[in-house]
Amino acid sequence: MDNIIINREKLNLSSSQEKMIISGWGKAAVAETVVEKIVYLSDGLKISGYLAYPLEKGKYPCIIWNRGGIGSNGAIDSFNAAGIYGQLASWGYCVFASQYRGNAGSEGRDEFGGGDVNDILNLIPAAGEIEQADTSRWGIEGWSRGGMMTYLTLTRSDKFSAAVVSGGIADLRCSSAESRYMRDLYSVGLGNYNKEEYIEKCESRSIINFAEKLSRNTSLLIIHGTADDRVPPHDSLDLSLKLVDLKYPFRLVMLENGDHFLKGHRREVDKMKKEWFDRNLK
Repeated sequence: MDNIIINREKLNLSSSQEKMIISGWGKAAVAETVVEKIVYLSDGLKISGYLAYPLEKGKYPCIIWNRGGIGSNGAIDSFNAAGIYGQLASWGYCVFASQYRGNAGSEGRDEFGGGDVNDILNLIPAAGEIEQADTSRWGIEGWSRGGMMTYLTLTRSDKFSAAVVSGGIADLRCSSAESRYMRDLYSVGLGNYNKEEYIEKCESRSIINFAEKLSRNTSLLIIHGTADDRVPPHDSLDLSLKLVDLKYPFRLVMLENGDHFLKGHRREVDKMKKEWFDRNLK
């Protein structure tokens, strides 16, 4: 059987970049982990992504990390990959991430929650090629558009024991005037369709319309800032009401005055995420 991962390359960072990563994500993110760029196959397309794992030999639970944005907006560069994925790996996890099709050198076209969800799902069999990956234990995380991608993934797989969504899109609200940023994002991701197709695509990507399809094997942590001016905070509030009615296992944390990136709550968010993954995956 041919390999799914067709190229691996360790990140090469300058000493000044490493110092900034240590300042932002901690010394262990640099000193105790390996972060690599990868190219892997998804539906016959070559997709760019990342892999991270602890330096110490062993088998580690797997986490898929889903980026936000579309195109260069939200793409993860080597510096941020070393920080974000290095930190997760330093907590004792094998981390996989996709740039999605049509982005960052990946083949194909970004479908904003369509076929590109397969680019996430295809990381699961790819993990079988990684010595450090314990493929019996899976978590998943997503920010913003990555939250939408996480929700969609959880409707198609029951492998994930833990999920964390921060500032996640739960309802695209096709005609909403609430967020110019989101309107711009939709126009790039879904602007090539006619009006009827556009509405259908929006509805089929909004988890609030089919929350009952979420895997009940997954313990879900939803985090949202009350001052988020990109993805409206009530995206998470409205979804939570649905989940309460469905008796779905989840926790909602609304962080006071938190912006879309939760900048003022960095340590608090990191602590919550680590505890959530450790409790459900270790």
